[in-house]
Order: sequence, then structure tokens, then C-alpha cells
Amino acid sequence: MKALFDTSSLKCSEIITKTYSTSFSLGIKLFAPSIRPNIYAIYGFVRYADEIVDSFTNYNQETLFKDFVEDYHKALKYKISLNPIINAFQEVVHKYKLHAYVEDFLKRMEADLTVYDYTTKEDFENYIYGSADVVGLMCLRVFVNNDETKFQELKQAAKHLGSAFQKVNFLRDFKDDTQTLGRSYFPNLQNNTLNNLTKQEIIDDIELDFNEAYKGIIQLPIESRLGVYIAYRYYLKLLKKLKSTDSEHITNKRIRISNGIKLFILTKSYIRYKLHAF
Repeated sequence: MKALFDTSSLKCSEIITKTYSTSFSLGIKLFAPSIRPNIYAIYGFVRYADEIVDSFTNYNQETLFKDFVEDYHKALKYKISLNPIINAFQEVVHKYKLHAYVEDFLKRMEADLTVYDYTTKEDFENYIYGSADVVGLMCLRVFVNNDETKFQELKQAAKHLGSAFQKVNFLRDFKDDTQTLGRSYFPNLQNNTLNNLTKQEIIDDIELDFNEAYKGIIQLPIESRLGVYIAYRYYLKLLKKLKSTDSEHITNKRIRISNGIKLFILTKSYIRYKLHAF
């Protein structure tokens, strides 16, 4: 009956993904059925870890996070967890040898409980690597099905894509991060103040990441290429909207892409992909 429990665990990860992220959900639906459950499992785990350090402010976050990490390590040892999100994820960790990436990720999530600003580029890049790049590398392991040669070829592009996504998230969530969580991620800001000049510097950096990421996207296996391309196009659209929005507005309101625009991006990107015009 373990198989039934594993199936229900994966279903929980799928529900978490669809509940928290419409953009990633759209992308994952376009993956081949063979890899889709693994990506749901990865997303479910990283989302729960992120929620603990970002959202559960009325609870003892340190204890919650410590328990979460301990449950994960026990699951690795015993190859089962009664937490369905962790149970689904540990299967993927073992299958694709993700152990080191997960430890880097958990270390960066734990830092969010005590570190509130990143004043140097090195500190910022280390945080980006542990919080985002490694997630891209986890997914890449799944996409290439542990093909080491292919993984090494696409590794840098995957890191650039993870970096771009995370930096866009930081810019989009600037208001909540600074005013609610008291965090400052971008090291080029004086007194944690965003103006149009510093905003443009951030956007220039993100655009460089996207340019490098695209080179890898077009080389992904067919089973994952379209789904990643859709997510890439969505984030490009979000970046374009941030670029055209005054910095003062970004500091006072979270910038969003409507569901209608997301559907338009999906349709347009699918057509471009099928016509080999992407």
C-alpha cells in the first residue's frame, strides 16, 4: 500500500503548486507526464520551506523550520515521511541525487529568519544561488534524467534562469519584502531606497540572466522545453511591466500580471513554439 500513499503524496504536491502559483502550474502542465510529478514534488517542498520563513510570522518560525528540516532528514534516512509533501520530495531527491542542492537551499531559507539585508554583491549572489539557482538545477536533473553530459552543458543556463526568476520576484515583491518582512535583497540600494536609476540597474542585470538562460532553454529535452519556455515568457512579460512602472509605484504596490494576460502569453508562446519561431 506504500504505492497508494506515494500517489496521494504526489497529489498533495500538485495541489500545493496549483494553489500557490498559476504561472508555474501552467508551465508544469506542458511537461511530459513522465516528469510532471517530479517537478510538482520539488515545487511543493520548496514552497513549504519558503512559506515557513515568509508567512508564518504569528508562529515560532525557528521551531517550525527546524522541525521541517529534521522531518526531511529523517525521510531521507527512512525513505518515508508522514508529511506527504516531504514524502513525495524525498523520492525525487534519492532518484536524482539532489542532496547537496537541497542542503544549500535549506541553509538560505534558514538565513531568512535572521538576515535582513544583503549589502555586498557576493552575499546577494550567494543567497540567489541557494534560494533559486539550486532549484533550477534540481529541475534540470529531472529534465535530463540524470544525463551528466547534458546536465553540465545546460547547468549555467539553468542557474541564470533561476537567478532571473528570483530577481524578478524580489522586484515584484519589493513592497512586501521591505515593509512587511523588513528585508533588503538588492545591494545597490542606498538606505533600501529604490529609484528609477537603481531599478534600471537591477533590470539590466536580470535581462543579462534571461539572455543566457534562453540559450539553454532551446536545448532542453523535448519533454520539458515548452513548459520552461512558457514560464520564461511569463517572467519576461512581468519584467517588461516592472520596467515600465515607476519605481515609486513598485515600492507601494505589488505588480501583477492578470490571468487574461497569462492565458494570452500561453497561447502566443505555444503557437511560436509549434512554428519554431521562439
